[in-house]
Amino acid sequence: MQIWDLFLIAVSLSMDAFAVSVCKGLSVPRVTSAHTRSVSLYFGGFQALMPLLGYLAGVRFQKTIERFDHWAAFVLLGFLGIRMLWDACEDTPISIDAAFHARAMLPLAVATSIDALAVGVTFAFLQVSILPAAALIGLTTALLCACGVHLGHRLGEGFQKYAAGAGGLILIGLGVKILMQHLYGIWT
Repeated sequence: MQIWDLFLIAVSLSMDAFAVSVCKGLSVPRVTSAHTRSVSLYFGGFQALMPLLGYLAGVRFQKTIERFDHWAAFVLLGFLGIRMLWDACEDTPISIDAAFHARAMLPLAVATSIDALAVGVTFAFLQVSILPAAALIGLTTALLCACGVHLGHRLGEGFQKYAAGAGGLILIGLGVKILMQHLYGIWT
């Protein structure tokens, strides 16, 4: 997998956390550096940790699934992408409270990084070098969430749905790309 592909995956995975960061920015009258650090550390940290855990689980089953790994990657990334698109199209607004302490941030960080766990399993099948990939995902998420909390404060609610939708489309596209690479040798 090329660095560009990893970067697109990192951006896609960060979209849920970015959308929540936008909501967090909406919830406070003034965004401080403590708010920015909180969303960056929690969301970036968990987005880096979860692919590592998924990778470790995936390595255990790699030999068993090796013949179907491209299909597994296609299905996982496609499912995650469709779910993100579905969430983006729902009419229910996302409401987040204004708390930035551990009790408020930890469940949000876990919830927004579950997709990264599944991608970590996919990385094991694709034999991706996990430490640089997890670091790139974590850093990308941290930076985007730092921007998201400020953008949310300035732009308002409408932006979060577009971010989730874009992330979903990117994941679906990458799933198709992996499948086409394996089946037909294109886009290598």
